[in-house]
Amino acid sequence: MSVSLVPPASGRPALITGGAGFIGTNLADRLLRGGRPVRVYDNLSRPGAEHNLRWLRATHGSRVQFQQGDVQSITRLRETLGNVGTVFHLAAQVAVTTSLADPRDDFAVNAAGTLNLLELIRETGRRIALVFTSTNKVYGALDDVPLVAFATRYHPAADLRGIDEAHPLSFHSPYGCSKGTADQYVLDYARGYGVNATVFRMSCIYGPHQYGTEDQGWVAHFLIRAQQELPITIYGDGRQVRDLLYVDDLIEAFLLAENHLPEIAGQAFNIGGGPDNTISLCELVERISAMNGHAPEIVYGPWRVGDQRWYVSDPSKLERATGWRPKINVEGGIRHLHQWIALNRRTAPAARVVGS
Repeated sequence: MSVSLVPPASGRPALITGGAGFIGTNLADRLLRGGRPVRVYDNLSRPGAEHNLRWLRATHGSRVQFQQGDVQSITRLRETLGNVGTVFHLAAQVAVTTSLADPRDDFAVNAAGTLNLLELIRETGRRIALVFTSTNKVYGALDDVPLVAFATRYHPAADLRGIDEAHPLSFHSPYGCSKGTADQYVLDYARGYGVNATVFRMSCIYGPHQYGTEDQGWVAHFLIRAQQELPITIYGDGRQVRDLLYVDDLIEAFLLAENHLPEIAGQAFNIGGGPDNTISLCELVERISAMNGHAPEIVYGPWRVGDQRWYVSDPSKLERATGWRPKINVEGGIRHLHQWIALNRRTAPAARVVGS
């Protein structure tokens, strides 16, 4: 399904918080190519963000409106919110490990930062649309899902298509708590204050402009490390399973969700590649070995706090609400990302060790 990108009648720009990040860059590019004005708000703290911003400016010139700032700065956030029509709220502290090291900062960015944005939207008195990106980590370690261990992956002991939105929330790290708090605030502001907002609880997103680090973006990170002939560290046994969603499919879902607001306001949606697009860490290493013609060096580390041995989204609620379905399968998506990384190796930030 293709979404019309005709600019809204109001001509108001879309605001992307965290807009120089991996997902934000792809979203900004898609909107700008469709003729929509875009305002990028980012503190440029994440590795690769400055490179992404340079790429956006080189591609779209002065049409890229940029404001450097943090979601903790109410004054700057109020200024950049201005006359926007839709906010795609992607800005976040994204790593479980970082949240364990500094839970106060994690909360300040993810929970308090989101509350700042919600209050400023409410302050405008306008029906600004808000699409908020939450995480599968709001479901915790999923210890309540019995698993069977196979040679290269875990699999549910019972017939389970995937995790749906009815699954109990179980925050299992400072990161899970902060994102889960923000998730619930967005839903409550939609219900209680009429904020025109929806929540996406995302599984593993991957694609171009992703510079995987030791804490987040494991698919890109594995590919980058392998191409640089550096060892890959796997935390746990490598049989952890995730459903992968190529970023182009995620952007399509964002735009469909925007088009279906306010009818889906106040609802959360699990989004990922679903049961047809799953892979384990071990299986990704096998694919990398086949693409590169040799196996990367693997180092194993201990399990990480709250790591889900198996997480697969059931995105059927979003499909029913908007007609969305992913189009890019795991094989094609990984191949595209592998090629993009090969073409951009000289400008990519140095890779570091990562888990899942």
